[in-house]
Amino acid sequence: MAASVHEFKARAITGEEIPLDRYKGKALLIVNTASACGYTPQYAGLEALHKKYQDRGFAVLGFPCNQFGKQEPGSEAEIQAFCKKNYGVTFPMFAKVDVNGDQAHPLFDYLKKALPGLLGTEPIKWNFTKFLIDKGGKPIERFAPATKPESIEKEVERLL
Repeated sequence: MAASVHEFKARAITGEEIPLDRYKGKALLIVNTASACGYTPQYAGLEALHKKYQDRGFAVLGFPCNQFGKQEPGSEAEIQAFCKKNYGVTFPMFAKVDVNGDQAHPLFDYLKKALPGLLGTEPIKWNFTKFLIDKGGKPIERFAPATKPESIEKEVERLL
């Protein structure tokens, strides 16, 4: 198993391949997102957390996913435009990924193994599952989709 999230790469929503070691020294909140979900308004809270703490070494990383209720059907360009227009998203967004199954992005396989969910189950259950990562790239805590971003501010502050 990988030692940290810094060992992975992911394609940005704009197309370029991003090595996640670019985030070394930053605490991260990695989130699988969707534009047509009941939790979609959490984009506002995620953006607020990102803006408030980015100068202190924190970043939210958004990974659109269409595996839950087909709630992210758009193209990368459509997703990016939606996030910017409706929520003013400035945090890094990545290309659409699968988070479960044979085609799951290796980053999410790693996160699920490192931080299983309720009763030790690994699969992500829905959009807006959140993984808090320390500055060394180690997964620290997993939060359920219903957990509002503003409610984890204390945990973010502890890592900074």
